[in-house]
Amino acid sequence: MKIAIIGKGNVGNALHSGLIKAGHEIKFGHRDPNELVADAAKWGELIILAVPHENANNAIEAIRPFVDGKTVIDVMNAIGSNMDLGISCTTSTAEETQKKLPKANVVKAFNTVFAPNQSTGRVAGEQLTAFLAGDNLKAKQTVAQLTKDIGFDPVDCGPLKAARNLEAMGNLIINLAYKYEMGNKMGYKLVKTILPKNNSNQ
Repeated sequence: MKIAIIGKGNVGNALHSGLIKAGHEIKFGHRDPNELVADAAKWGELIILAVPHENANNAIEAIRPFVDGKTVIDVMNAIGSNMDLGISCTTSTAEETQKKLPKANVVKAFNTVFAPNQSTGRVAGEQLTAFLAGDNLKAKQTVAQLTKDIGFDPVDCGPLKAARNLEAMGNLIINLAYKYEMGNKMGYKLVKTILPKNNSNQ
């Protein structure tokens, strides 16, 4: 795919590395006048919003004219001054992004993974889970495939409202890593047992 990554920090560069290895085309959009946000958004078939939450409004305004019908991946975590949730638990950054871009198909993904692990989907040889949420099934299927391309095990967590849970998970792991000094060489892995359909309720 032709993928526009808005933001060229640790997250944007890590996703760039993983997606390039998988054969996708990438164009960055950020503050560099040679890599304008609007140019990248216009070019991309899919857009990854990988900017700090405090910079989201400017980025969203820049991509708004070019997102109709496109999938927009919201990677953001809103972190408060005390490393608590920086947004009400009755909404999420992804839901707010969807409100501002009503003609886009916003999917929450990658926010529960630290940047050093986003290019491979692994920590210490263990495959990480890519949790995702969104209201458009086709968009979620596209994002799930992108996470597989990088090396993750994707898990669909339901509608975009579920991004509230994913952002709380993102906040938790950030606190464990930095507030409680466990470091960022860790990640979430969902261990699943697939039961036969006739035993699914047992």
